[in-house]
Amino acid sequence: MKKEAVKSTYKSNDTEEWLDKVWTRPIGYLWALFFKRLHVHPNVVTVLSMIIGASSAIFFAHGSYRTEGTEGLLYNIIAVILLAWANFYDSADGQLARMTGQKTRLGRILDGAASEVWFIPIYLSLVYRFYVHHDLEFSWLGIAHTPSNACIAAWVMLAVVLYSGFVCHSRQCGLADYYRQIHLFFLKGESGSELDNAAQQQKIYDETPWKGNVLWKLFLKTYVNYTRTQEAQTPHFQHLMNKIRTKYKGMEHVPSSFRDEFRAQSLPLMKWTNILTFNTRAIVLYVSCLADLPWLYFCFEIIVMGGLCKYMRHCHEKFCRQLSSKL
Repeated sequence: MKKEAVKSTYKSNDTEEWLDKVWTRPIGYLWALFFKRLHVHPNVVTVLSMIIGASSAIFFAHGSYRTEGTEGLLYNIIAVILLAWANFYDSADGQLARMTGQKTRLGRILDGAASEVWFIPIYLSLVYRFYVHHDLEFSWLGIAHTPSNACIAAWVMLAVVLYSGFVCHSRQCGLADYYRQIHLFFLKGESGSELDNAAQQQKIYDETPWKGNVLWKLFLKTYVNYTRTQEAQTPHFQHLMNKIRTKYKGMEHVPSSFRDEFRAQSLPLMKWTNILTFNTRAIVLYVSCLADLPWLYFCFEIIVMGGLCKYMRHCHEKFCRQLSSKL
């Protein structure tokens, strides 16, 4: 397998993470070649990744080796393998789309939703796991092992997990993806990125009839909300883009010196966007579950990843404000 062939399926060298380059992309490339030979559409690969990733929740739920012995450890290992497999497919779908030119709006929406489809059932499975296997934590905290205390603790855990998932995970991944698409937009222009805006997506939603398009309308509505959340978190970037549209009437007229300056400011943040997406998150999840302390993962997501996301947002908004003042 030639390195250049794999590189040709990157979104860009700027936005690729080291672990993806040496591990995920090469394996994803082999899967992409396999699916290409079978004439499988990239969207089908995305759906397969969703199914495989979500199925790992069943094994995470029963992975406590402290109470289930080697069987529990085996379940954990199977869960890790399934989620890693899902991630290979999540890489392969984009690589296949770039190989074949089969890029679609549905593919973009599905790709953005894949992580949610994986992690929602996984997060809920870990609440169940904590409800069933909480003896160690109760002994640390001096809590009596009673059914009522177990229920209360599970409800508290559920509240933490919902906050971690819908407030932290979704916004962290959404913002990281947005910053990568912004970087690609200034690096390659509209054709080389998937930078969408809420007004554009709302227009598509409004113009799509309900008759015969119910499922598609629901997908579009979800994507409208997704892009609107991204824009709400980036006011200084939105102001910069409005000034660029007003002054240059299109990205192709923006001076290369300005684009280079934006890229130079944005490039150092790409390492943080990569940390906030899958690999680091998954590694901490794997270690936490294999250590039989899955709640540690949510502490990491809320505290560490939350702090990193705020730092990344602060840096990006700061240089956007500075660049905007130059226009």
